[in-house]
Amino acid sequence: MSAVVYEQREVRRARYAVAAVFAVHGAVTGSFATRVPWIQDHAGVSAGQLGLALAFPALGASVAMPLAGRISHRFGARNALRGLIALWTIALTLPSLAPNLLTLCLALFTFGATAGMADVAMNALGVEVENRLGRSIMSGLHGMWSVGTVTGSLGGTLAAHLGADARLHHVLAAAVLTVLGVAACSWVLDLQPAEDEEPPPRFALPPRSALLIGAVGFCAVFAEGASLDWSAVYLRDQLDTSAGLAAACTTGFTLTMALARLVGDKVVDRYGTVRTVRLGGVLAALGGLLIVLAGHPAVAMTGFALLGLGIAVVVPLCFAAAGRSGSNPSLAIAGVATITYTSGLIAPSAIGGLAQATSLTVSFCLVTVLASGLAVFAGVLRTADRDRPKISRPDAAVPDPRP
Repeated sequence: MSAVVYEQREVRRARYAVAAVFAVHGAVTGSFATRVPWIQDHAGVSAGQLGLALAFPALGASVAMPLAGRISHRFGARNALRGLIALWTIALTLPSLAPNLLTLCLALFTFGATAGMADVAMNALGVEVENRLGRSIMSGLHGMWSVGTVTGSLGGTLAAHLGADARLHHVLAAAVLTVLGVAACSWVLDLQPAEDEEPPPRFALPPRSALLIGAVGFCAVFAEGASLDWSAVYLRDQLDTSAGLAAACTTGFTLTMALARLVGDKVVDRYGTVRTVRLGGVLAALGGLLIVLAGHPAVAMTGFALLGLGIAVVVPLCFAAAGRSGSNPSLAIAGVATITYTSGLIAPSAIGGLAQATSLTVSFCLVTVLASGLAVFAGVLRTADRDRPKISRPDAAVPDPRP
């Protein structure tokens, strides 16, 4: 990207703008998730067919994410994000329009493709802002994504409670979120490629560094996906709790993650990326042990809360490390995102398959082992501390760190 000097005031404004984009991105996810039962009924698909269809967002994201870097090179970072976030918000309308399994799979493939490209673009700009500020902000940005998800979910819950048609709900939500997302993009950093900068390839394998970083993210997202989909089932089936208490466990897990992300940047700035992830791995592994050994619902709920607390900041820090791991940040971020999306896709079914063959307790033994891997392999994220620029004066202008 071309060399540009930014005033700290402009960089701080860009930070809030990117945070708003993260919230909009999360709100689309929450708006969709709450209407999945309506979409299933409208498309007339069975539970098994719905499970097949819900694999297509991850497939679409995996295929399309490497294109985000080329789009940013062609149109500039600001225009690229503006267009991609608009495509993502508009794509919210597609699944509820699908009348059968085939069209639902196609709609969800497109839904995932637009989600993945917008995800890469906004994370890349988040890393750029973090570079210029000289302090961690990625955890907070992902915390805003969680806030957006909760907000979208609340809106979807209200619409479902009122019996609203999901097509109308999603058209209205898409209109509002498109306006908000496009408006927020007006204040993100306007990065342009240098005249002699080669465009990134349309498709390319991620660099080796991104694979190592992605492996850490894989462990965290696997634990997250397993907990989100199976925590309520674990309390109901293993500890014989009521449905309400089981649901409260899942809600507590998500809230713990959201709150930890919102305050995580202060921890990262004080202790550094590697020590933060190692501490998180220890907390997550302790939480996993409590879940496995729990003889009382309160112990298991505490375990899930510790698990959420331990893994909360790992994925944001993986994106930050990927953005500093080589000469092509978008490609590295896309590689890490692909690995984490894949982990989120396979985790629920892997836990279910292992539980079917053995028990749900054994399944969470696997989660505990993967969580402990965060503490063991946190060192691969060291680039996030080594390459972060240090800023001595809060009002200093910061040059673009890339030539």
